[in-house]
Order: sequence, then C-alpha cells, then structure tokens
Amino acid sequence: MNIRTVMNKTRIAVVGGVVLLAVFGFTAHLSNGGEKVGTSVGDKAPELAFFNPDSTKVIKLSSLKGQYVLVDFWASWCGPCRHENPNVLRAYEKYSKAKFKDAKGFTIYSVSLDKSRKSWQQAIAQDGLEWPNHVSDLGQWNSAGARLYGINSIPMNFLLDPNGVIVAKNLRGDQLDQALDKYVKSF
Repeated sequence: MNIRTVMNKTRIAVVGGVVLLAVFGFTAHLSNGGEKVGTSVGDKAPELAFFNPDSTKVIKLSSLKGQYVLVDFWASWCGPCRHENPNVLRAYEKYSKAKFKDAKGFTIYSVSLDKSRKSWQQAIAQDGLEWPNHVSDLGQWNSAGARLYGINSIPMNFLLDPNGVIVAKNLRGDQLDQALDKYVKSF
C-alpha cells in the first residue's frame, strides 16, 4: 500500500470522525422539542437530582415542572448567601401563595455547596428556610450541580418557568420580586 492511499484513508477517517463528533455535540445539547439545554436565559435548565438533608430521598429538579422554580446555589459557610437568605425566604412566603397565569405555583430548589451535613442542616433551621426542596451531594465546590451549572461564586440562582426554561438568573433582593411579578395573576 503506498503512502498516498494511507493518507487518503486517514483523511477520510478523520473527517468522518469530526462530522460524527459535531453531530453528536450538537444533538447532545438539544432536549425534547429542540430546546437547548444550558445555563443561559432561554435555555432548558439541566437536570439536577440529589439527596435531601436527611439522605432519605432524592429530589429531582424535573419533579417540580409546572411551577416557577428558583434554583438557588448557596452554602452554610457563605456569608453573602446567609445575608441573602432573608430575601429568598420573604420571596418564598410571598409567591408560594400566589396564583400564577401559567403555572401551578412557585417553589425553591436549594442546592447547597456544603461539605458538612450537620452545618447544612443547622443553617436551614437557623435561617428558617421552610421550603421542602433542599438538596446537596456535599461536594462543596466539586459538587456535580455546581460543575453542571458552571457555578464559580455563590450565592447564584436561576429562575425557571413551568417548562424548566431559564427566564432570569442571579436575582438579588427585589429583583426576584420584579421577575416573578410579571407572571402573577393574583395574591
């Protein structure tokens, strides 16, 4: 076999591999209905599924479909997170009772970047974080959720519509109210 034939076959194999990778890469970022999965506004939010604080059940983000959901990344050791928690709690108390134009309600899916289960549980109790959807893999910055969402600082949050599409992110204080008020029918 001469060198020219080997080079042509190699070139064909490389081009074929690149085409397959490109097609796979493109389709891997698409979910049902062609929605792009990612962490930008307009993207379908990536699935999360972690244990609750007692490790008694896994709570999937997708189980909250049909509601507006605030995916909130935080940790017990994070001063700015703990400072923001009263705003998050106030929003939960206000909007969890609201009637929405196109949703069953509002809830929060808290993803803790804690390493210590005890510290995480104590912070939930101390800050009065009364919603039921608290999760963590206790991986701190190596958390699978933090990596999937590209989290490099906390607090960080993503507001999802009833279909799991990100409609806003990194909301602080009254910004969360302003974002949610657009979708409320009545209180």
